[in-house]
Amino acid sequence: MKVVPKVNIDGLYLEDELVGDAFSGVVPFYAEPEPPVFDPEASEEVEEPEDVEEVEPEIKGYIVGVPVPAGLFRPKFDLKAWEAYLEEEETARTEYQALYDAWLQLPEEEKEEAPQYVGPDFPDLWIEGLSQEEIDELTKPQPEEPSELDLLKQRLAEAEARNEQLAEESTLNQVALMELHAMILGLSSGGESNEA
Repeated sequence: MKVVPKVNIDGLYLEDELVGDAFSGVVPFYAEPEPPVFDPEASEEVEEPEDVEEVEPEIKGYIVGVPVPAGLFRPKFDLKAWEAYLEEEETARTEYQALYDAWLQLPEEEKEEAPQYVGPDFPDLWIEGLSQEEIDELTKPQPEEPSELDLLKQRLAEAEARNEQLAEESTLNQVALMELHAMILGLSSGGESNEA
């Protein structure tokens, strides 16, 4: 058994699928048919309509026998490139068969080495499914979370700043109280001298 990728109909990777070791190529998988709904009100005998069309199951994606290369953020199987490769391979096989058949028809004394099959180069079938902007967004540096020590230092600095602010306000309040006290003393001593 081996694990191969499973893709949706657009070729985007969905998950891995366990298949036999001999599996290769690209095979569709289909949507599960909806189960019949039991109606208790209906009679037990279900009449089959005469003109039932065979409904072709809906393709939901593909099981792909080509491994996903490392380094892709969102792997996408290029289904068009796969189909083009299959067409090129079919053309190459047809051309080879024609050459081989022609070689077989030659008299023995004219036969040289038998033609060799040369198939098309296997293309890169997996591409990046994300745009460059999406990749840039995923890979941009994230701000570092402050450590517990950094948080404690920040809280200490904030507490010291608040303490200084409160001390300054306290000093200003004491000066204001002293001025008010001096004013009251000045008024009370000025009032006593007026009485005399």
